[in-house]
Order: sequence, then C-alpha cells, then structure tokens
Amino acid sequence: MSLASTAIAEMMCDAGYQWIAIDLEHSPTTLREAEALIQIIDAKGRTPLVRLSSNDAVQIKRVMDSGAHGVIVPMVTSQTDVDAAAQAMHYPPRGTRGVGLGRAQAYGEAFDAYRSWLAESAVLIAQIEHVDALDNLDAIFSHPALDAFFIGPYDLTASMGIAGQFDAEQYKDALERIREAGQRHGLCAGIHVVEPNPAELQARIGDGYRFVAYSVDFRMIAHACKLGVQAAND
Repeated sequence: MSLASTAIAEMMCDAGYQWIAIDLEHSPTTLREAEALIQIIDAKGRTPLVRLSSNDAVQIKRVMDSGAHGVIVPMVTSQTDVDAAAQAMHYPPRGTRGVGLGRAQAYGEAFDAYRSWLAESAVLIAQIEHVDALDNLDAIFSHPALDAFFIGPYDLTASMGIAGQFDAEQYKDALERIREAGQRHGLCAGIHVVEPNPAELQARIGDGYRFVAYSVDFRMIAHACKLGVQAAND
C-alpha cells in the first residue's frame, strides 16, 4: 500500500489478502497514517507488515510499537544488515530495542503478552534488491532471525545496469541464485509482482514463491481506469 487510504486497506483485506505491506520507502505515508492502516489490517484479521524507508533502528522501533507484525528491510546486502534490523526489533537481551508502551503493548495493559508474541511471532524479511547482495547470500540467509527474503525486481535490475529488463538472462540467473540460496537455508521466498497481472502471479507461484506481494494500490486503480477508458473508446 502506498496511498495511505484506510478504505483501500479494508477492501484489500475483504478481498482476501493474507498480508498487506505498508510502504514507507517509496511513498509519502507518515507514521500516523501507517498506524491507522495497521489498525484496520489488524482488526480485519490480516497481517500488517511495514516496508521501511531504510534499515533505521528508530523507525523499526516506532512501527513495531504501532503494532506492525514485522518489517521488510530494504537494500540488505550483508549479514550485518540483517543483524542490525533484528537487534532493533527485539528487546534485550536478544536485541537493543528500547521499551515503550504503545498500541502494540495495549498501551501498557499487555506488555508481557506482547513480549512473548514478539519473540515467537514477529517476522523479519530481507529485501534483496542490489547486485552487491548476490555474493553474500549464504551469509545473509543464514542469520537465525531471518524469516523470509523478498526480491525487489526494479532495484535489482537497476543495480545490474539493466533497469526493468526482466527478460534479461543476467536477471534470470540472479533470481535462480537467490532462490537456490533461500532453499538451502529454509527461507520463504518472496517477490513483488508489480503489475496486477494474474497470469504473472500464477507463474511466480509456480516458480516456488510463497511470499508474493501482488501489485500495489495505485497500479490497480490506474489499470482499472485505463481498461474502462479503452472499453469506452472502442
């Protein structure tokens, strides 16, 4: 989600999305807006995740305190990046996260319950979207705190000098290297299907991806609008 609309969040939940990622990296969404979206998604019984602006300990702490069930960390290229995010997510002694009372802790009424939930259920996802990560995949994926990886197609191809060229053999080879490394370490494989194309979604599922972000709110709206205008003009 990039548009920060609680109505769109409700519609996506009611459509059957299992999880929804709130994007703070490439959108003007504020933390207050993100918390409102988290509340809607949570209340609908779906999983609210937040894609961070960067691997920033303060932002991780604040979105987790707002009730996010986990974070997608952009531009992970080393095990050190994963470790930094894991430290920021968890309280001492496992991590370095400061203890505060907010929505996640029921405003102080359920801190112990939240601490147990955090240790057992919060998820950490590394976004693999730069060529520099390719030589460090085993080190990245072997981190015990990591639950899944998520491929960012546009940034990954851009870092290779072939931005948006998803049919390039260089990109296909990179995908295979990433997936094979993920399998070696038992991680859930994720990818972003940017355009609302059901055939591509089915193809990615057929490739073995189980953590798939299907399109983005503004592309869905734009696509539907364009189809309507084309039909009217035919």
